[in-house]
Amino acid sequence: MPYFDSYGPDRSSDLCPEPTLHDPVSITDSELGSWTEVRRESRLNHSVIDDYTYLMERVQADYTTIGKFGSIASDARLGPTNHPIDRPSAHHFTYRSERYDLGEEDDSIFERRAGQRVSVGHDVWIGHGAIVLPGVAVGNGAVVGAGAVVAEDVDPYTVVAGVPAERVRRRFSPETAARIEATEWWEWSHSTLAERLESFRDLESFLDRYAPE
Repeated sequence: MPYFDSYGPDRSSDLCPEPTLHDPVSITDSELGSWTEVRRESRLNHSVIDDYTYLMERVQADYTTIGKFGSIASDARLGPTNHPIDRPSAHHFTYRSERYDLGEEDDSIFERRAGQRVSVGHDVWIGHGAIVLPGVAVGNGAVVGAGAVVAEDVDPYTVVAGVPAERVRRRFSPETAARIEATEWWEWSHSTLAERLESFRDLESFLDRYAPE
């Protein structure tokens, strides 16, 4: 998985095994897997984006890990960095002090943020403008509705929506979800996915072939 210490402009192409980046994007201390795509004006900071996951326009991910086959809609924000509201001032100057010629940086704030990573599983769809707060885990196959604010962990194969986000329904029955999960299809090779593509277009066909009861 390629590691990006920093990223500048001038990389854009059709999807391919290498990450596809649509300028301008900002990437700092992050990793992108194969067949990933990051669209214009997105920002990744200390994040990991696994294979086949795509981020639409203006997505921000801070201290976030996203599994394979993630679908992240535009304007979503994952792990928004919290300000230190327990101080006399929550402003940058108290920890990004060098920018204001006030003294040394306070690294403890960044260490705190690093300890509150967002974890997003495989095959997760996060809707337009959704926010996933620091420290939250979103399980495999979950769906986060547009505009939701997710403050608590989301169970696998569960649809949540609202402010704060609450469970709307299950994506599948517990039995069906368990059968899909047991296949770990997200670990299949690219060639295997191509061979089995038709089954991904029909749930019963997929279950019959690859997740028998």
